[in-house]
Amino acid sequence: MSRPHAAAIIEDAFNEQVERLLRGRGWGNRVVTHIGYGTSTYVRVFARIVLGRRGEAGPPERQDATGALVPRRYDRGWRVFVTAPAAGVPVVVTIGDREVYGRSDRGGYIDVVAHDHGLGPGWQQVVVAAQGTDPVPADIFVVGDDVTFGIVSDIDDTVITTMLPRPMIAAWNTFVRSGKSRRAVAGMAPMYRRLLAAHRGAPIVYLSTGAWNTTPTLTRFLVEAGYPLGPFLMTDWGATNTGWFRSGQEHKRSALHRLARDFPHITWLLVGDDGQHDPQIYAEFAEARPDRVGAVCIRQLTPTEQVLSHPMGRAEGPHRGWASRTVPTFLAPDGDGLLRMLDEAGMVGEPVAADEQPSRPPVT
Repeated sequence: MSRPHAAAIIEDAFNEQVERLLRGRGWGNRVVTHIGYGTSTYVRVFARIVLGRRGEAGPPERQDATGALVPRRYDRGWRVFVTAPAAGVPVVVTIGDREVYGRSDRGGYIDVVAHDHGLGPGWQQVVVAAQGTDPVPADIFVVGDDVTFGIVSDIDDTVITTMLPRPMIAAWNTFVRSGKSRRAVAGMAPMYRRLLAAHRGAPIVYLSTGAWNTTPTLTRFLVEAGYPLGPFLMTDWGATNTGWFRSGQEHKRSALHRLARDFPHITWLLVGDDGQHDPQIYAEFAEARPDRVGAVCIRQLTPTEQVLSHPMGRAEGPHRGWASRTVPTFLAPDGDGLLRMLDEAGMVGEPVAADEQPSRPPVT
């Protein structure tokens, strides 16, 4: 194995010193869970181990899919980044009567895949426990073998107007403003609900270059804005074993290809915006796996958003080379326009009866 990049060595040394200091002051492990996904043969469980004061109450609420149990308040953006990861901590994931073992990585993250779980389709729960902690439930959306449709959605400027990733505005939105100050993109939540209503048990996956730390606030925002819930595939901001910064584009590319492998029977509707790289990434994926993509939907930013996104010039449109040549590509300024285009193309379908829809995550 090659030697880790200097950035990773420096970050690991800093985190080690912080962890030693905090544990010396009596801090212990805490578990933060995220929404996972799976099929009839496996489940993928996401969590993170961070340090907290012993005896201190855990997160304000469960940090998972349960709409009634998301954080009660919106903290200033910077607060979600003030965390100390706990690396190398043993964890136990309990699925029914089976236990699966893992260990947190250098950033405190857990990404555990368990086979032969015995869970049925729809929302299910597993339990994650770390050394010295109480068990914490984590929601999992299990996709049935008969499901053939799914949605992959970007977050920033696609479902939420944050105007990322302009450096100064992004920093202000992320570290200063509270989550409540963000706005939902018009028509996107009804569009997603309409599409999922026509495909019983279909998953929606939120794929973003944002940090895992923001998922509790994002979960609450999506619930209050009427968006259907689903797994988040986020990133760990900071150094890697190969460089100072992570590549957001590579994160999205690798996540899309993994979804194609994990769900070989699903054809995805890819939804993003034309503010940065979504059109190119989606077009590349559609060219590589045309049988896994039903259509691409691109939300067109307003002229103001485009100027802020591209201070050196407007992004090139589909006529300049990024539209897929193998799957339909639809462009509109909001969800209402995109849904209308999909409906005209015969790609929406009729709603499934309410009693045939999978239930919401359990409230416990």
